[in-house]
Amino acid sequence: MVNVEINTDLAREIITGFIRSEITRAGLQRAVIGLSGGLDSSLSCMLTSEALGPENTLAVLMPYKTSSPDSLEHAQLLIDQLGIQSITIPITPMADGLIDQFPDMDQVRRGNIMARMRMIVLYDQSKVFNGLVVGTSNKTEIILGYTTLYGDSACAINPLGDLYKTQLRQLAKAMGMPQVILDKPPTADLWAGQTDEGELGFTYAEVDKLLYLLVDERYSPAECVEAGFSLEFVDKVVERIRRNHFKRVLPPIAKLSNRTVGYDFLYLRDWGT
Repeated sequence: MVNVEINTDLAREIITGFIRSEITRAGLQRAVIGLSGGLDSSLSCMLTSEALGPENTLAVLMPYKTSSPDSLEHAQLLIDQLGIQSITIPITPMADGLIDQFPDMDQVRRGNIMARMRMIVLYDQSKVFNGLVVGTSNKTEIILGYTTLYGDSACAINPLGDLYKTQLRQLAKAMGMPQVILDKPPTADLWAGQTDEGELGFTYAEVDKLLYLLVDERYSPAECVEAGFSLEFVDKVVERIRRNHFKRVLPPIAKLSNRTVGYDFLYLRDWGT
């Protein structure tokens, strides 16, 4: 049996320390987060508020005309619980400026436009608030490529990116997240009835166990089948991981010199901290 449970106290300590060190390293004290009222963004807000203080945390609510009313209600519930700063900026006028030009646009295109419009708003507010944009994508989404490139995947730092969805839910529960947010089906709220698991074709609970074996335990696909997963499921997930690798890395650079960014020059050795 695959066990993906975490030590929530330790995870909480590591992540809040990460947020503080990364933001102060950049010479700042504040953070901006897109709050949808869902599990991931709510946890990111909770951890950031704990790390930096509610006065230094800005939640940005960015509803579209098809967004569920529950999303704003749940977001406000968390804002009130944490006492963090907040602002609401509807994205309907800016998104529809492009969407309305293409009457036959499908749901995925519209959803990608909404996600990227929200990131434009977040980075604008990061300038106003003088804080870094904190991400909300979890490890499951990142590995599977279930994100919009330069949309919800864009951020300055990501405190949740090494937590699988089921681990993230465990930490959220331990931190006292409102039960109504814990209980709601995971959704990007991009169109009516949209859910993560409906789009993916499997549950987070089952895919997290497979990903844990593939990624953390370095199992081969054949070994995962031997562990009890169906060949069809393993092949589907492995292919999705492979196909979406480009979303997990910076754009590859054609190598011409001895020290190329992303190959030989990987990080600044003197952070000045």
